[in-house]
Amino acid sequence: MNLPDVLHMPLGAGVYYALPFLVALTIIVFIHELGHFLVARWCGVDVEAFSIGFGREIFGWYDRHGTRWKVAWVPLGGYVRFRGDANAASLPDAEALERARGEPGNFHGKPVWQRAAVVVAGPVANFILAIAIFAGAFMIIGKPVIEPRVDEVLKGSAAEQAGIQKGDLILSVDGSAIEDFADLQQAVITRAGEPLPVVLQRNGQTINLTVVPQLKVESDNFGGKLRIGLLGIKRDPMGPIRYERQGPLKALESGVQRCWFIVHSTFQYIGKLFTGRESPDQLGGPIAIAKAAGDAASLGISQFLSVVAFLSVSIGLLNLFPIPMLDGGHLVYYAVEAVRGRPLGETAQEWGFRIGFSLVIMLMVVGTWNDLTRVASVWFGG
Repeated sequence: MNLPDVLHMPLGAGVYYALPFLVALTIIVFIHELGHFLVARWCGVDVEAFSIGFGREIFGWYDRHGTRWKVAWVPLGGYVRFRGDANAASLPDAEALERARGEPGNFHGKPVWQRAAVVVAGPVANFILAIAIFAGAFMIIGKPVIEPRVDEVLKGSAAEQAGIQKGDLILSVDGSAIEDFADLQQAVITRAGEPLPVVLQRNGQTINLTVVPQLKVESDNFGGKLRIGLLGIKRDPMGPIRYERQGPLKALESGVQRCWFIVHSTFQYIGKLFTGRESPDQLGGPIAIAKAAGDAASLGISQFLSVVAFLSVSIGLLNLFPIPMLDGGHLVYYAVEAVRGRPLGETAQEWGFRIGFSLVIMLMVVGTWNDLTRVASVWFGG
């Protein structure tokens, strides 16, 4: 029995998913916390601890600056604790606020802009990691390029209704240039039901059309539901695919574009979620993430790193949401402090933390519930 066969065994798959998931999460968490750590050091903040994981320490050591680097038993995150923090979420203790101004290395005694820089450095480090992975892949392996030429138009499809024909070469969608088939898929996958202007080339002539991608609900291989926009065109599966290696600058540009696509698609989904055009059943929890990491690892290091890059962008973006407890919540606190001229009171910050903690737990519960529902569907055929 080969690895892919084992990965599809419902009860035995967990072992094969756990290790890639933990490796991916450890890389992402380490880079995130390293961003906080490096900028904190640059701002003169004393860093008391750098932890990968939560709970009791497995092993650790002190560096020459007195920072305790450690690995803990619960490998589902990590934190950097600064001087003056009451907990891993960087909330100040009451005494710290009083003595902060007198301690050069106290995080809470630093100017607002420095504290904001330290906080935002974590998510920025996640984006940098993802861009580096994507850019490295484009330089070493090359960017796959499939000519966006229509080889077949499905009956009754959005493409047929718009007047797209076999042999047409798609040049742009909604003003965005289409260089390969992947660009075309990305341009419409989150735009179901939206009129999109399309520019194509037919027999040497440029033609302008408007197409409305059709909504299709598909099941992933773990029982989840995916809502995607489709044009209803196909390419020849035996058609040529070329890999174009890019120079450093072009690869960097492509890496930034790939990250922006992930961010943009996420905001589109959130917007549709709040307007009732999407369902929360697409949210995934740790089981879904672990499965994605395990499946990617079984296909090779390049696919695994692509998942790491995707998750790194997602975690960086999530941390920027204006929710107390997350980095974005701290940025909101600092914005209020900058306007008021003084920080929010301890009680207000504590209540904000509790509300933020509740929101994060609720999000995790929804994702985990979706995961368990999918697992039950796979195991019991529901």
